[in-house]
Amino acid sequence: MSSLPPYASTGQRVWHYSYLAICAAIFFFLIFPIIVILPLSFNAENFFTFTPAMLALDPEGYSLKHYYDFFTNPDWQQALKNSVMIAPVATILATSFGTLAAIGLSQSHVPYKPAIMAVLISPMIVPLIISAAGMYFFYSRIGLQGTYWGVVMAHAALGTPFVIITVTATLVGFDRSLVRAAANLGANPVTTFFKIQMPLIVPGVVSGALFAFITSFDEVVVVLFLGSAAQKTLPWQMFTGLREQISPTILAVASLMVAISIVLLTILELLRRRSERLRGLSPG
Repeated sequence: MSSLPPYASTGQRVWHYSYLAICAAIFFFLIFPIIVILPLSFNAENFFTFTPAMLALDPEGYSLKHYYDFFTNPDWQQALKNSVMIAPVATILATSFGTLAAIGLSQSHVPYKPAIMAVLISPMIVPLIISAAGMYFFYSRIGLQGTYWGVVMAHAALGTPFVIITVTATLVGFDRSLVRAAANLGANPVTTFFKIQMPLIVPGVVSGALFAFITSFDEVVVVLFLGSAAQKTLPWQMFTGLREQISPTILAVASLMVAISIVLLTILELLRRRSERLRGLSPG
């Protein structure tokens, strides 16, 4: 936010600093629970609270044993393996379907675009428990309930709306004359897409893919409905740990997932700035 001009009135100054205070309070409200988890993950005891040694900053009160347990416990490693096997494949499917849908809906001759868009992004709007129940009844009838591909397809359906929205936003500033020029020069639609469109919309595609990956990697409700013991993912294992054994390893896993989220959000911000430069919305 830009600073106040020297001629600002008293009311403007009060609103300016009040607005900053409100934003800081909201930021603290959202971030504080995450900040608490990080030091607790280094707790030397098997507690979910700060011990006297931790509060006294005693080195004996801190340990990496919960991280060690995560990397050596076969249950956690199997859950991590399942998440790594499911999330990338679901991301590829969601990115492919979402990009094609966004490009198709960007065409001026497509009828009923608002209705089609509403249907495609409905997984973001419909409560997740309802989507999971509907997928369960549908997939159980076609034999995909409890299978790897059933979970992958369900996660792809949940991630596709994020790809559609990000790619559609990127296509808003796309110059259609480039496509017509490529067609006049003899390029077929496939060549035009990969040579003209894709290089310009790739920031939106990658951003949508990252959102789809995060959605799949963090999802627990759908996999509880559709997955079997062989598809127990990392969020499922965390949920089980909270209900059955209250394992402090959950804190270490949560801290690692927060770190991954921060890295992905940083990549998203870099891609957003690159997209703005390509579209001429910000200086290079």
